[in-house]
Amino acid sequence: MGFGVLGVFLGLLLEVSTHGPHAVPRSTWKHQDIDIREFSEPGIFNYTTLLLSEERGALYVGAREAIFELSQNNITQRKNKAEWTVEEQPMEKCFNKGKSKERDCLNYIRVLQVVDKDRLYVCGTYAFTPQCDYLSLADFTLTGQPEDGRGRCSFDPYQSFTSVMVDGELYTGTAYNFLGSEPIISRFSPPKPSFVFADVIREGRSKADGEDDKVYYFFTEVSVEYEFFGKLLIPRVARVCKGDLGGQRTLQKKWTSFLKAKLVCSMPELNFVFNVVHDIFILKATDWRDTVIYGVFTSQWDNVGLSAVCAYNLTAVEDVFSKGKYMQKATVEQSHTKWVRYNGVTPSPRPGACINNDMRQDGISSSLDLPDKTLQFVKDHPLLENPVQPIGNRPQLITKDVNYTQIVVDRVRALDGNIYDVIFTGTDKGILHKSVVFEGDVHIIEEIQLLKNSQPIKNLLLSTGTQSIYAGSDSGVVQSPTFLCGKYLSCTDCIMARDPYCAWDPHTNRCVNRNSLNNYQSVRVKPGSSAELPCVAPSNLAHVLWKSNGSLLTDASRFHLIGESGLLIYSVASEDQGHYECWSVEWAPAAEKNFSRQLAGYILTLDIPASQPHQAGHVTTTLSSKEATSTQTLAGNGKERVPLTSALVPSSFTTFLTSPPQTDSSLTPPHSRKFQPIQTFSPSSYPSRSGNQEATATSYLQQDNSTALLLLFFCFSSCFWQQWCTTATCSTFLPLVCACGLPLLVITKAPVSLNIGHVRQG
Repeated sequence: MGFGVLGVFLGLLLEVSTHGPHAVPRSTWKHQDIDIREFSEPGIFNYTTLLLSEERGALYVGAREAIFELSQNNITQRKNKAEWTVEEQPMEKCFNKGKSKERDCLNYIRVLQVVDKDRLYVCGTYAFTPQCDYLSLADFTLTGQPEDGRGRCSFDPYQSFTSVMVDGELYTGTAYNFLGSEPIISRFSPPKPSFVFADVIREGRSKADGEDDKVYYFFTEVSVEYEFFGKLLIPRVARVCKGDLGGQRTLQKKWTSFLKAKLVCSMPELNFVFNVVHDIFILKATDWRDTVIYGVFTSQWDNVGLSAVCAYNLTAVEDVFSKGKYMQKATVEQSHTKWVRYNGVTPSPRPGACINNDMRQDGISSSLDLPDKTLQFVKDHPLLENPVQPIGNRPQLITKDVNYTQIVVDRVRALDGNIYDVIFTGTDKGILHKSVVFEGDVHIIEEIQLLKNSQPIKNLLLSTGTQSIYAGSDSGVVQSPTFLCGKYLSCTDCIMARDPYCAWDPHTNRCVNRNSLNNYQSVRVKPGSSAELPCVAPSNLAHVLWKSNGSLLTDASRFHLIGESGLLIYSVASEDQGHYECWSVEWAPAAEKNFSRQLAGYILTLDIPASQPHQAGHVTTTLSSKEATSTQTLAGNGKERVPLTSALVPSSFTTFLTSPPQTDSSLTPPHSRKFQPIQTFSPSSYPSRSGNQEATATSYLQQDNSTALLLLFFCFSSCFWQQWCTTATCSTFLPLVCACGLPLLVITKAPVSLNIGHVRQG
């Protein structure tokens, strides 16, 4: 009764926050509206164990009494099938213990892990008598020599369970007995947890202290800290070290590094907690410190009807395990608090820590060398007081009347150069939500009905190779593309979708995958020459900025704006090679913020010939207005190096539009957030660069270019008439003349330099 009132009250409080613009999907697609591929076979059910092998191009599916090998590109193509049925005697034994022959006393495949390139390790419930076997990938058959699967696979096909194969060793979280009352992580575990996920983090490769790799477990268990009139559930993260061998005397053949901590996913302003974790996805990075853990949570009170997505930095998790305070059982009887902070002296080395270089220097090379005092302490104090707080101290996303069951996350570089996390969450109604983390908020951009019959999605896998999502359910497996760009028929709709997978192609007038666009044109120049990169501002109110390899250009001595917004690079050197982007930034009064987009992109490389017997003193590379819109005309046609005789401004230029709307934080507007119209100049009235060493030369050459041409004529004439001057001497002498900048400036028609005062580094 009390919980029911609480649920109604909280539902009213959360009405505004969960029904805002971020929690409502922008687009909804029905099952028949998109290209979804499905696989199932008559009489086979429970397609819930999935294993993706990018190397073999296969999706392995563990179902009820069957294992399938499907094509990764098209799951409707079945490559192989292996059956693993239960014999009559184990089935009768299961039935005699009160289980159903039709539902329980069958073999549900729950473990599919890669052992090596030739074998899979397979475990099934086998009529509540779990067994494991090896599957040969050559002929797709089991060895027929099953082994006891207790501790490696659950007895009950519907009990929560997790497993991961790490360097040939299987780590599992499951129940060890028929009743499911003895759950373990390999050998040891707290009472009655509900395991959802486990994975390894390769921290040891980049840690200066030589610490071991770690395996993390995520689960929900009944709280041991407090005594409540109901069973209060707590989401946890536990950690063990990969190299843990157990203790010599204390904790023999048991974990010496097992510690656990509370995962917090709550709304502090309402004092509301999401205390049941359903699934976890670890978004790994090259550096383990950049790894982010995403999880989907609900409340144990189902009538509240809320789901949340919380994210955690792995560094925050590691800080809790390496620096957190321990807890101990309370000694005061009849207290509601059963565990309190331990304030005594902590043994050394730190209990539960992985072996590191400091321990090795003290003669502790493995867990077998740990002192009994440390081992006894970690045995009595496995719980840490400090909780793991989520990023931003609140959920990334909260939805009402939606129960999330599964989650996968992809990290995508959009056309604007920024990196976005794209979150895919499956629900208990067969719906897939696609969300994007944008400017600190999570926006649901698409809702897709993956399963026809509104069944729960019980497994989700993401393939970056095929750009597909695979979902497993009781009735089959489905495959869906990660993007639906073709569904957006206009440029506005493509932009408003805010899908980082998509971009508008102005050539075909279609919304397409960003990878199908050749966004950068190739420009090759000779060392020491100049290069002109055209760009046209789409608006007189727009402010144009240039970026090189992600950083704003601020060197006014070598980079100059020409025409309206093109870029001229003097004396190109090896360090100038890379990606150049022209950006437009314009203040949008209605949105009260700047709108930025990329107008042009170039890849600048040096063209260094094998031999240069007659090297010119200076050459300027430019792209004509026609070349600027076609990559094909630039590649290998010999037209990319054209002497620049004037500051060319193309009549038109292709602009690349992308979504999400680019608001690159590095594109900082000048002083005021509102830009003034760009000043325009006629070819004969370029502003001089006061304070620059070339100002006098620029003014001089603007008056009459014939003077500079006459200077060049005298230079060549002197070399010609003086008998002591050979061709080699002139080629050496000419760069000295050009060093003053006069011939260069006459070629470039006095370009306008970047106004450094109006550019701030991002």
